[in-house]
Amino acid sequence: MPQTPDNLLARLKAAGIQATTHRHPPLHTVAESKALRGALPGLHVKNLFLRARPPHPFLLVVAEEDTPLSINALARRLDTGRLSMASEAELWDRLGVRPGSVTPFALVNASAGSVRLVMDRRLLEGQGPVNLHPLTNTATTAIAAPDLRRFLESLGHTPEAIDLVEAPASPLA
Repeated sequence: MPQTPDNLLARLKAAGIQATTHRHPPLHTVAESKALRGALPGLHVKNLFLRARPPHPFLLVVAEEDTPLSINALARRLDTGRLSMASEAELWDRLGVRPGSVTPFALVNASAGSVRLVMDRRLLEGQGPVNLHPLTNTATTAIAAPDLRRFLESLGHTPEAIDLVEAPASPLA
């Protein structure tokens, strides 16, 4: 059985990780989040859970919310071959969450190595807290970036920090 939001928050607390959780109506999109959150400080994210062809594991991409993402460009950059959105059943089977609740915290439900975690470097090295769903889209939990990394590593899921904002091509001389 997947972990519950309360179990997750208890694990964070037991690990000595300070996290602040705000309850709210269900959010399904970045636009809904922006409209509801007010002045909630820190970095806000969007998450993609993608299926790769074997032998590659599933891929969880976590980006700052305004980062434009192309699945085809990600596939080329990460050398995964073709990627597609994972199904609702695959999301539940691998991460134990429903659509709209995808979060790196869901790796608490995934065995080590079963999901490749790619995160925007800004989320792992930023100054402010990172705001994530705690396994449900009816809450947002703020956690310091170093604590997020430490927690994910304790689960056996070391994030690959990459710059998801690609520099524009340099003009020809």
